[in-house]
Amino acid sequence: MSYAIRFHETGGPEVLRVEDVQCGDPGPGEARVRHHAVGLNYIDTYHRSGLYPVALPSGLGLEGAGVVEAVGTGVADIAQGDRVAYAGGPPGAYSEVRVMPADRLVRLPEAVSFEQGAAMMLQGLTAQYLLRRTYRVQPGDTLLIHAAAGGVGLMVCQWAKALGATVIGTVGSQAKAELARAHGCDHPIVYTRENFPERVREITGGAGVPVVYDSVGRDTFMDSLSCLRPLGMMVSFGSASGAVAPFDIGVLARLGSLFLTRPTLFTYSARRDDLLAMAGELFEVVGSGRVRVEVNQRHPLKDAATAHRDLEARRTTGSTVLLP
Repeated sequence: MSYAIRFHETGGPEVLRVEDVQCGDPGPGEARVRHHAVGLNYIDTYHRSGLYPVALPSGLGLEGAGVVEAVGTGVADIAQGDRVAYAGGPPGAYSEVRVMPADRLVRLPEAVSFEQGAAMMLQGLTAQYLLRRTYRVQPGDTLLIHAAAGGVGLMVCQWAKALGATVIGTVGSQAKAELARAHGCDHPIVYTRENFPERVREITGGAGVPVVYDSVGRDTFMDSLSCLRPLGMMVSFGSASGAVAPFDIGVLARLGSLFLTRPTLFTYSARRDDLLAMAGELFEVVGSGRVRVEVNQRHPLKDAATAHRDLEARRTTGSTVLLP
């Protein structure tokens, strides 16, 4: 018998329960993984709150790292004893042991710790598709990333800088501004005391940026559009402040024939070949030192509710891991 964090109704962190669960043998195409570390991500709060509906009762968590205990029939490229990490699949990472689709697992290089693996997969793969596929950042580009001191934000800042871009980032405090700057953000903007659209226009000489990466949602969406140059791309990839309200798409025309996309990691990594290529690129930039994985908070898995409260109160920087 092992334990997992589950919830039977949507709501605040208080709905999370520690429950004993029976984890059986993997079926065809599945693997059983014993977690050494589990990643905490904002999407977990969306599942818990009901913003992104899931069938109840439900497990929680989409990211983890550990060791494969067993594989089912038909699994060819993952074996018992492999160190693995993953991002995606059905919720259930908040657990000591779980059975999951084997095609979501990737082998973890020996140079990458379990904590790093659990912290880097969802956020790192998100940074990969944002920078290399949704809008392919080129040397000389200037970009705006919101929540620049968060897990995805710190990776985007470092990776974009390594690609030769100039990075503008919004943060909530001076301490977070210094953290973002230390990770490649050329122009951190403290949004609580500065008007970020005005600062972006000032920094770019009035031109605007070719791309905005926005995981905040409702509170920043319209102002983010005003930061874009003509034919710029608005990438709305999260809703930390709430869902974006319906709006007149004519705004996109009036602001310069803008592009708008709402991507998800799960679309970009749906094909296993794409997942492996994305993970390979992520492991390469981390292994080379161009991107550092910052695990700045650690909580026992049983204290997941506390971790959720800290995340939603914006008391975290970098990545948080839960330890079974």
